[in-house]
Amino acid sequence: MSKFDEIRPFYDHEVNEALRGVARDPMMKALMNFTFPDVDKQVWRKQFKNIHSVSDFQHNFIAHTVRQILEKSSEGLTTSGFDQLDKNTPYLFISNHRDIVLDTSLLNLVLLEGGFIMTSSAIGDNLVQKTFLHVLAKLNRNFLVQRGLPIREQLQSSQIMSEYIKELLHDKKRSVWIAQREGRTKDGNDATQQGVLKMLAMAAGDLALTDYFKTLKIVPISISYEYDPTDSLKMPQLLAKHRDEEYIKGENEDFTTMLSGVLGQKKRIHLHAGNVIDTELDTIAEQFENKNKQLQAIAKIIDDSIIQNYKLWPTKYIAYDLLHHTDTYAAHYTEKEKQLFVRRLEMRIDPNDAVSKDYFLSMYANPLINKMKSQEIFR
Repeated sequence: MSKFDEIRPFYDHEVNEALRGVARDPMMKALMNFTFPDVDKQVWRKQFKNIHSVSDFQHNFIAHTVRQILEKSSEGLTTSGFDQLDKNTPYLFISNHRDIVLDTSLLNLVLLEGGFIMTSSAIGDNLVQKTFLHVLAKLNRNFLVQRGLPIREQLQSSQIMSEYIKELLHDKKRSVWIAQREGRTKDGNDATQQGVLKMLAMAAGDLALTDYFKTLKIVPISISYEYDPTDSLKMPQLLAKHRDEEYIKGENEDFTTMLSGVLGQKKRIHLHAGNVIDTELDTIAEQFENKNKQLQAIAKIIDDSIIQNYKLWPTKYIAYDLLHHTDTYAAHYTEKEKQLFVRRLEMRIDPNDAVSKDYFLSMYANPLINKMKSQEIFR
């Protein structure tokens, strides 16, 4: 037994048996029908028998699934910055978090097609409560972030996860993906939670914090969707916060959100890989002795990279102008694009509800607002 057994994905020798175990699950049939719409189920079930590693499954099945998602629910995926990365180096990718499934799936497709080391990716165990989803996550090299634990157990869980990430990067030479925060950004304000960095630092051992973070080779990732397919689904939680009420998720809310994110229209998508955080850590070590101050400074570097490299689609400029009753950014979009966005707004929320309307528009406008603020700081 390994101390990582509760959170790790399948080992390769476990893959075939696990795949056979879910081959007849209705959800697997639905997934394969989506991925290979013109292929008889007996064909892919037969192919499952020849899958004996996570890599086999990702190359032969999941990559095709993600390509189908892009074809059916987007107008294409573009990238930048990846040409600056070394194809044989494992990186710790820390990204903004907008979609439960797609954020890491799209990154891994880019890595696969570019010949880079693919990631082992963090996913909250609350998102894989259904047996099929749990098995699928482990087949896709996801490791589990344990949620809702008592404080003492949470500390122990964080320690184990920190050590597991270290083992993946240093010993297994496997890249890792984690979100910059727990849960998706609901309001468009991408910010790194210091707790995520504290967790990473728990495995530093005798190394100084900044020296250890250098060994992780952190690469900030900026993910930008032109349309957020789950925009209206985020509204109830935002409105509950506005009313200072506790928000309680519905029984199948996470699953519904996952499906909406995968199948809903996203239009254009862009992924940017930032520069490896390296020499900045030396500066931080010189400026701050206090670890919390160092973590705050590292979080700011990640945030600045994500915000500055975030692709601003026309929807961001349209939302800003509608929110502020102006035409400041009219040069960044066409009248047709504006009309389509207004129609989306009217179809997804009650346009007579001023509070909901403001939250919806702010969700789209905040990346632009934050980028403008960030650029002011750097001037």
